[in-house]
Amino acid sequence: MRRFRNRAIFGAVTLTLIAGAALSQERPESILPPGFNETQPAPPPVVERSAPRPAPVLPQTGGTPPVDLLAGEREEGESGLIGNEFADEAAGTPPPPDPVAIAEYELPSYARRSLAQIGIIGVSEGGVPATGFGNSGGRWLHTLMGRLDAPLPSRWLSIALRRVLASRLDTPRDVNGADFAAERAWLLVRMGEGQVARAMVQAVDSDNYTPKLREAALQSALATGDPALLCPVVDGALAGPHDRAWVLIDAICASLSGIAGQGGPQINAARKAGTARGIDLLLAEKAVGTGTRRRAVTIEWDSVAQLTAWRFGLATATGTEIPETLFAGVSPRVLSWRAQASVLEPMTRVPAAEMAAAQGVLSSTALIDLYGEVDEGDAAATEAAAIARDLRAAYTELDRTARLTALRQIWGEARGSRRDYARLILTSHAAAALPPAADTDTDRLIAAMLSAGLDRGALRWRTVAARGSDGWALLTLADRFGALRLSAGELRGYDGGTAGDRRLKQQMFFAGLAGLGRLDPATLSTLATELEVDVTLDNGWTRALDRAAARGETATVVLLSAVGMQTANWHGVSAAALYRIIAAMHRVGLDGEARMIAIEALTRL
Repeated sequence: MRRFRNRAIFGAVTLTLIAGAALSQERPESILPPGFNETQPAPPPVVERSAPRPAPVLPQTGGTPPVDLLAGEREEGESGLIGNEFADEAAGTPPPPDPVAIAEYELPSYARRSLAQIGIIGVSEGGVPATGFGNSGGRWLHTLMGRLDAPLPSRWLSIALRRVLASRLDTPRDVNGADFAAERAWLLVRMGEGQVARAMVQAVDSDNYTPKLREAALQSALATGDPALLCPVVDGALAGPHDRAWVLIDAICASLSGIAGQGGPQINAARKAGTARGIDLLLAEKAVGTGTRRRAVTIEWDSVAQLTAWRFGLATATGTEIPETLFAGVSPRVLSWRAQASVLEPMTRVPAAEMAAAQGVLSSTALIDLYGEVDEGDAAATEAAAIARDLRAAYTELDRTARLTALRQIWGEARGSRRDYARLILTSHAAAALPPAADTDTDRLIAAMLSAGLDRGALRWRTVAARGSDGWALLTLADRFGALRLSAGELRGYDGGTAGDRRLKQQMFFAGLAGLGRLDPATLSTLATELEVDVTLDNGWTRALDRAAARGETATVVLLSAVGMQTANWHGVSAAALYRIIAAMHRVGLDGEARMIAIEALTRL
């Protein structure tokens, strides 16, 4: 929190969240290498047009269309937010080649980037090794990524998956490097990681784009409210089968070229041809006006019943306010896109930011800083402003009781929701600033610290955490030096704590300890039977996970772990699956992430 977080009682590093570089991530304290939040994608090159572009010849309808962001997305809300697959087939006849020459900048051979290895972070920046997928087939990996249902229930597994997808990885055999980047970018978009997806598509030279990568770029541009991202590749998109949205993108890019008279005629032609209508066309027209500063367009949302990716992206790009009612029931990824939209007011972003933090898209420091901006504003009568004031008190009050009272106000009455977990993340550093002492909030203070990976600070509370309590169980899992194996009697001492699904928490505690190698074989077998956790589960997923772990394939292990955790919330994750995930991650050296996932299971149940 910008104004009070810098005081002596709080020594965390401030994370500044800026457009185009929202790559923040939590880490278990002092375990993992520095994050990649400082890596910023290069801005997209400006497309320069030598003369006004003639009105496009629009394709005729027919055939099987690709992912059409405009098709069916009418005010009646007949279709979903965005498509879930990249199409391979054409939509009618493509327009003829543009006779107008485009001024292109040719990169010298030494400056061109290879498709053999693509990514935005290296090992020293928190990524996984380039060989992280080992010899896994590219088509198989494409299938896993394409069918992965995101977002995941686990914040910490989502963070690990983001790091894998953003890493500089060797392109697997049997796939094109640009297509491999596209599949990773598309999954990042679905995870809510629009900024990282944007950087991923920019990691490929524009002349190497494939149709699949252009579609991934389109999704990334809309998720980040940045249509200019598409300008270097719009001509390639229009030269072949394409989504009708590209016709409007072309008009927007023409207006951004700065040459008078460009963009407007294309919008008029699109209107006459029926390429788009209603608010979809008006938003494109407004974006064209933003480039030319000549077309004033008023956007009315009264008849709009559905928020689509196109509407979100262009409204964000043009600074058009979207009614709150349209965010009701949208996919969690849309809330994460909104949370990262720095052009929006802090008060507007706060509800989405809490959900994004719970999903792992925003770090604890980013969430704290956002509330700091709210505290510095003038929204005195809002709930967010009240929380911001309580957060400031949690840092600045000299009396311990007053600071605890402020934290309790922020936490409210726990209901096991994403919002509750987000409030733990929000208060993580304030909790770490308190000296250890036994009181009624010990368990929640420990959970708050560990929600942001502050394990070193949390472990100072071992002397005051009651044996068998939730706090004791969390600290037992958090101990990075946990060479001492627990006996069956010690583990039975944890009965699931005082809140939540106590039986499932017992099972998850066992699964975490077993996966981390903290139980001897006899104890593991005995407790697996007692707690009814099938540690010998054998199916295609477990065999693939075990093989990847045995070969040391870090990236494959994380991706397969995500595949095994596709459910709406933690109650849908079995203890048997958690055991295999923790064991595999621990085996390939991701011990910090493994411990945090096990801790998260107990915290969120």
